[in-house]
Parts: sequence; C-alpha cells; structure tokens
Amino acid sequence: MGVIHFIVQGKGGVGKSVIASLLYQTVKELGFEAKAFDTDPVNHTLAGYKEFNAQALDIMDGDNIDQRKFDFLMEGLLELGENEHAVVDNGASSFVAFTSYLNSNDAVQVLQDAGHTVYFHSVLTGGQAILDTVQGLKFICLKITNAPIVVWLNPFFGQISLDGKSFENFKVYKDHSEQFSAIVAIPHGNASTIGKDLEELFARRQSFSAAIDSSLPVMVRSRLKKYWRELVEIISQAPFSQKSA
Repeated sequence: MGVIHFIVQGKGGVGKSVIASLLYQTVKELGFEAKAFDTDPVNHTLAGYKEFNAQALDIMDGDNIDQRKFDFLMEGLLELGENEHAVVDNGASSFVAFTSYLNSNDAVQVLQDAGHTVYFHSVLTGGQAILDTVQGLKFICLKITNAPIVVWLNPFFGQISLDGKSFENFKVYKDHSEQFSAIVAIPHGNASTIGKDLEELFARRQSFSAAIDSSLPVMVRSRLKKYWRELVEIISQAPFSQKSA
C-alpha cells in the first residue's frame, strides 16, 4: 500500500520543514504520487509551498494542543493508495504531544495493519544545536520502536561532529543503529553560492523544478539543477524510495 513519512524532531529551527519539502519533491521526482500534511501549530511552513497543495491541520484548542485532532490526519493517511507517499511535517512545539498520541493510540500499528509502511525521519544538525538534536533523536528511538527511523544529517549550521567523531561513532548511533533504516547526508556546498541560492529558494517556498524553469540568473539555475540531481541521487538510495512489488 502507501508509504508514510513522519518528520519529527524536538528542536526547532534545524531544518525539519526543509527536509519535509525535499522529501516530498524527491518522491514526486522518482515517479510516486504524494500528499503533504502540515501539523505544525505555530508555523505552517510546508503548507506555505503552494505547489505542494499541503493540507494544514489545525490541532489547537485555544492555547492547548488537542490530540484528538490528530484523528483527522490518520483518516487521510489511511486513504493512501498503492505506492502513494505521504509526508507529514510535525512542529517542535507539538513533538511530545504527537509522539504521545501515536503511542497511546497504537497509531503506527493501525497504519501498518492497513498495509502501509511507516518511516520516522529526524534531523541532526551541526553547530550549537547538535546536542539538542541528538537528544531529540534519542527520544524518538526510545518512544518509536515499531517503525524504522531515517536520520538526516544537515550540515548547514556546522559540521556534525562530537569530540571529533562522526555520527556513526555517536552513542545514540551505537545504542540504536538497528532502528536506523538510512542515513541521508544532505549535500553542503559553498556558502556564498549554492548556500545562498538554497537559502533564498527555501525562503520563497519554491520547488527546485519551479526555480530551475524560472527566470532566475543562469548560474543560479545551473547550481540549483546540479544540487538537485545530487540530492535526488542520494535520497534514491534509501529503502523508502523503492517501489513495492
């Protein structure tokens, strides 16, 4: 049946919505039908990409998160067709409430019993947020034990390294490596060229295909096209990119 991607991380501002947008665009590029859902109660970033026609889910009841409203998300996910993908962007402010909902309602099992494949995606970033994102990943590993986890390494804020060690030597990796389905290392180029191009692309909430076919300067479009080809090649190696028989 369908393939469901939950994008989760307890630390805000580390590129969660960017990864959701990259994942959505890649599965479309690889020939899959795809739907996008935005459950962030504060910033509907994924829904801001008008090309994606993402469904923004209102999960607030006044100033509080109403977990019952996640039922509407489940209804949409259960309707997925064969080899259709769903990308669900979840905000840092609803991270604990969402994982609590999934566990207390056996939601992952419900989706799996319906024939769907479920993945959880989390991001690690360098710089000052690295320890927070490691803790967020550890929390996911402890709370989500019945679905594979995809780790995205985002070097935008700095090298992803602790005491000179790469992610494969982190304690969280050694303790939970059997839960990790794939590690996606996001390409990192020159900050003043492709880095700036990407920053502006994401700020516009524009897809790679739209930007490449736009009236942007030739060299900007060329860099974005090259980066997009490299990114699709990396992501296409992950198990979730393969069509089921």
